[in-house]
Amino acid sequence: MVTLCSYETTKLVRIHSVPLGTLKWILNASVLLFICLLMLWNRKYQQFDQVVSSVTAKVKGVSHMKLPSEGAVIWDEADFSGSLQDKNSFFVVTNMIVTKHQKQGRCAESPSSGRRCQHHNDCKQGAWDQHSHGIQTGSCIKFDALDRTCEVAAWCPVEVKSKPPRRNILPEMNASYLRGCQRANDSLCPIFTLGDIVNRAGENFSTLAVEGGVIGIQIKWDCNLDHLTRHCLPAYSFRRLDQKESNKTLYPGFSFRFARYKPVNGVEERTLYKAYGIRFDIMVFGQAGKFSIIQLILYIGSTLSYYAMTTVLMDWVIRSSCCVAEAGRNYSERKVESIPDKKECILCVSYVDEDDIRLVKMSHKKRLQDVKTVRVQARREDVGHMTATVCLLTDPQSSPLPFPKHCARPPSWCMCGGCSASPFPQEELCCRHSSQGACVAASALFDKLLLQRTLLEALLLYREPLAQTPPSAAALRRCAYRQYVAWRLGVPPVDTQPAIPRCCVIRIREAFPSPDGQYGGFTLAN
Repeated sequence: MVTLCSYETTKLVRIHSVPLGTLKWILNASVLLFICLLMLWNRKYQQFDQVVSSVTAKVKGVSHMKLPSEGAVIWDEADFSGSLQDKNSFFVVTNMIVTKHQKQGRCAESPSSGRRCQHHNDCKQGAWDQHSHGIQTGSCIKFDALDRTCEVAAWCPVEVKSKPPRRNILPEMNASYLRGCQRANDSLCPIFTLGDIVNRAGENFSTLAVEGGVIGIQIKWDCNLDHLTRHCLPAYSFRRLDQKESNKTLYPGFSFRFARYKPVNGVEERTLYKAYGIRFDIMVFGQAGKFSIIQLILYIGSTLSYYAMTTVLMDWVIRSSCCVAEAGRNYSERKVESIPDKKECILCVSYVDEDDIRLVKMSHKKRLQDVKTVRVQARREDVGHMTATVCLLTDPQSSPLPFPKHCARPPSWCMCGGCSASPFPQEELCCRHSSQGACVAASALFDKLLLQRTLLEALLLYREPLAQTPPSAAALRRCAYRQYVAWRLGVPPVDTQPAIPRCCVIRIREAFPSPDGQYGGFTLAN
């Protein structure tokens, strides 16, 4: 809850260390090198504009084909380019099934459409589906010597869905011949042969020409318009766009139908063509970039956050086992300054029967002796203060103060016998935690360090050398409290308030009482 309900701000801590300083500059140099390489590689110093293109393509040439029903034929661009010509695509016919002399009438349906029959009852008048060539008349007629099919009203004879012929190029036109194109000699030449395009797409032209397909021609046109590195050449790549495996799609390849009509003896006939071929889709991508001081400034500003990685790594090195634990703890205390909530106060407590100090939360309802410990940490000695105290000891042979007497009826939480009950639960604290024994307030060192008036006056004079009046009892009392903190708690942890046991408070107040009997308690700010 303390971590969630807190606010952190940046605090600068300077550490004088050659290894850490060297590591910092190495990390900063690495980040700078990475930023520069990224800027040059991606041209982040340029302003870009996307390409806007319109591509036109033409199909030229002639071809020699052999069709099963036609024999050897010669096709030019009017025949094999087809009618599917768009602005950014073109189509090349590579195979064809021809059904000649069609006219409207009644004829047998193709067996491949699934309309085989034995009797008239197997055919339903008026029936049709997406695979039918016409509408059934309800009759079952002979298709050939082996099959009988339902009669349909359609363009007759119907197209027979046989597999297209396996090859439509001459046998001597092998793959090496198709790969021979002019672009191989000139990288800027926009003329490609079909074989070269298909091969670059990872396909075999002889196989693709059987049922056709869709090939994508991708043109990546990135231009660097700066004078020193001017570069503006298109890069071509090719890939197949349709699904070629017949087990993954119902109709592999690419095809379309068209017809040519003519009247014969007063009856209109047509020749139906189902053309297989390759459709080429042209896609252009690219951008042009030119140096822009605004883009450079924006890039530099956006990459300054990369230097935060140096701070994160340095913090991890200092706080990890790479450095001394004491140095890491000292760094954390100096860098992170917590401002606790006024509603919550963390007290640090030192017991004479324990070596470490305990951090507990102050409670106004539960006695401090019984409050649950938040955490335990090692005590940091206040060496400078205790050294000054020892140097100011001027009367070591002075008579000790009267030995404190045990309370007649100490409270149940008291372990030393020198505590008394208090109306405030936060003051009910003993100098011992769990084991009963002697009270720290009864020791001779307690008298010398905390109750010797000459020592306390010397300490006050040490802090305020120009004071003109003798110190009051309240000043001596506060000085005695500080002496206890430096003696038993050392340097209290950050954002904590020292807690002084009840038995020690009683002895200090007996030595330096308040004239009106009113006491306000002790804090480090006093």
